[in-house]
Amino acid sequence: MKWLYLILITTFLSPTIGWANNRLADNLAVKQVIQNYLDGTSNADPTLIKSAFHPQAQLLLNHSKKPFWQVSASEYASWFSEKSKSRTGHLLSLKVDGDTAVARAKITTDKPVKQYIDQFLLKRFDDKWLIVSKTASQIEAEENKKQLKLAAGKRVLFIASSADFHGNSNLATGTSFSELVHAYDVFIKAGYHVDFVTPKGGQLPLAYINTSDPMHRTYIYDRDFMYALANTSKPEQIDASQYLAVHYVGGGNAMYQVAENKALQEISMQVYEQNQGIVSSVCHGTAGIVNLKLSNGEYLVSGKTISGYPIAFERTDAAYYQEFPFEIETLIKQRGGAFKYGERNQSYVEIDGRIITGTNFQSSKAVAEAMVNALNKL
Repeated sequence: MKWLYLILITTFLSPTIGWANNRLADNLAVKQVIQNYLDGTSNADPTLIKSAFHPQAQLLLNHSKKPFWQVSASEYASWFSEKSKSRTGHLLSLKVDGDTAVARAKITTDKPVKQYIDQFLLKRFDDKWLIVSKTASQIEAEENKKQLKLAAGKRVLFIASSADFHGNSNLATGTSFSELVHAYDVFIKAGYHVDFVTPKGGQLPLAYINTSDPMHRTYIYDRDFMYALANTSKPEQIDASQYLAVHYVGGGNAMYQVAENKALQEISMQVYEQNQGIVSSVCHGTAGIVNLKLSNGEYLVSGKTISGYPIAFERTDAAYYQEFPFEIETLIKQRGGAFKYGERNQSYVEIDGRIITGTNFQSSKAVAEAMVNALNKL
């Protein structure tokens, strides 16, 4: 009967597995096409730009004297023969439906300072995905040009946990939605680009969502933001040279998988030492920095003043607390750091050189604002 069971399982699961694999392959292929377009326009490579488009593709663009201005992909690519201005872009979201897909990207130019949202329609031809149509809309940025210029090309990496449960228990946990949105909102409005990385990549477990909170409501229905949370990168997909700051986000799950992850440690220390960037954390996210070491072997927190969620605010007799692998406050002190925190439910931030930390989720906005102030000077 065992062989019959295996046959039945294979029969019913194989189509599902095949469909999932094809969907993943299509998503990766579409991402690569959009990346070719972004890289080609950023690096003035007409050949790479044209490779992303079908030969008959048309672009519908804005023109002050032409309400319906269509240009060919070939003509559009020819505009990028010389790299005359700083231009960066990144994928916001994409959705694949069978042999068609739609995608969105944000483009920022430095000279002059402008931002655009590009929207793409793609189609699969045999086994190859190509853009068949593109349009763009400029984002009004007159009031924020100075800040956008300061932030142009600067990227921040949010580090969060993939853990769904506390330790080996069945106690559900996740990343604090408040800590995500209040920090993200500051960076986006300041013109910075934010990426997300987790130990396992993919969907980020979320906790403490309250749609009565205006900021939560804004972002829970923001398709680009939620796409990013559903498609976080794995550590091996991250190019640390591209970032000037890492930000460890809290929530109960921040106590697991992050602090001991060697790849995440290497990313953070490259940003801090080689890129001369910022290491930041908030609330339980500070658990992620306790094991970080400088190239000389010393702990990053040694001799530094650090904040995070203190023992005094924990329910030390609760089941979740028994699952914690360590106490943030205790370990910071053991590593040679000074640990300070503010009042319960009040924002509190510690700035010690290029290390910026906060006590609780109420500190998320202030931590991000302190980071922006520091990043603007880099």
